[in-house]
Amino acid sequence: MSKVANQSVNVAWGTPLSGGSQRLLLLGSGELGREVALEAMRLGIEVIAVDAYANAPAMQVAHRSHVLSMLDGDALKQVVAQERPTLIVPEVEALATDTLIELEAEGWTVIPTAMATRLTMDREGIRRLAAEELGLPTSPYRFAATEGEYRDAIASIGLPCVVKPVMSSSGKGQSLVKTAADVDAAWSYAFEAGRGKDPRVIVEGFVEFDTEITLLTVRSHPQLADAQAATHFCPPIGHRQEEGDYRESWQPCALKPSTLETCQQIAKTITDALGGVGLFGVELFIAGDPSHDQTVYFSEVSPRPHDTGMVTMVSQNMSEFELHVRAIVGLPIGDIEQIRPGASAVILAQESSNSPTFTGVAEALTVPSTKLRLFGKPRAHRNRRMGVALALGDTVEQARQRARDCAEQVQVH
Repeated sequence: MSKVANQSVNVAWGTPLSGGSQRLLLLGSGELGREVALEAMRLGIEVIAVDAYANAPAMQVAHRSHVLSMLDGDALKQVVAQERPTLIVPEVEALATDTLIELEAEGWTVIPTAMATRLTMDREGIRRLAAEELGLPTSPYRFAATEGEYRDAIASIGLPCVVKPVMSSSGKGQSLVKTAADVDAAWSYAFEAGRGKDPRVIVEGFVEFDTEITLLTVRSHPQLADAQAATHFCPPIGHRQEEGDYRESWQPCALKPSTLETCQQIAKTITDALGGVGLFGVELFIAGDPSHDQTVYFSEVSPRPHDTGMVTMVSQNMSEFELHVRAIVGLPIGDIEQIRPGASAVILAQESSNSPTFTGVAEALTVPSTKLRLFGKPRAHRNRRMGVALALGDTVEQARQRARDCAEQVQVH
């Protein structure tokens, strides 16, 4: 395989489908990948979308696409050799990360870095980095590979606790274990829903938090040759989850200045340790009364746009997807500005379908200051996220109500 020099700041690029084009290879083509593809195409970048199934959302807008298992390192190398991308941009967790490390060593550019992708692919790597190397506050945790180790971990951590696969996404395989009667079901669910080849689970102590936020953090190329990567923050995003997956988010989430400063310090510490450039979704728990000192716990980080950050498609002057693309191609970030209070609410399928249809779209858009994004997923199953309603309001509460009202009108059949 020919080597491609690592890119820093691209000063010029040609038209898509021409010899001088900048090519972005998107590893993961769901709803988040689709928005990344659209933002890249707006800047004249050629986009190649890859996923494990045909007609995924990003494939429907990309210049070309490939269907393959992204845990298949040989297949991934083949696509890279064929497409010769300027940037390899992972948009999912389940990847052949050892292959990404090999590709990066050969000179290909992986966003943010191959090692960051590997560390954040499984919960053990990122939790040990955060808690044991960086000293960030986290919930107590233990890892388990066998049922015996799992029961020992629960005995050590205590109830209630949270059980998750070491590798999964969007809450799949996650359970809150409240009593001894929940232990067996949580073990089975974690193994059934985990992604990749790692059968382990993480058992986390349950944090009695008052607020859960996503702090979108952008690391951009330095604009001067001797400067360090700059870090930018979006206003904090609050979110509500059910069954481990997000159901609604809103921006801004009100935090007192000292708490926000702590959140930003934690986010900068973890993203500096991961390195590279791009947008990171840093999830944090905040415990304590705002009238007193609050404790901020690090939860997780994604080295890519975050599902709760879809609210930024309506609430900010630049969405998280535009920020991600600007950062990875070396463009200035500029000022990140909140337009008005905004919110998002997901649209879920209630049953399985190989040819889903939607009703209520017109009725949904009668709700003031709302937008819809239907993802175009070719198949539906119960609780699969098929779209999102976006809304603005004079207050966060008004925006949240409008987003919920809009989403409730849309039915997936």
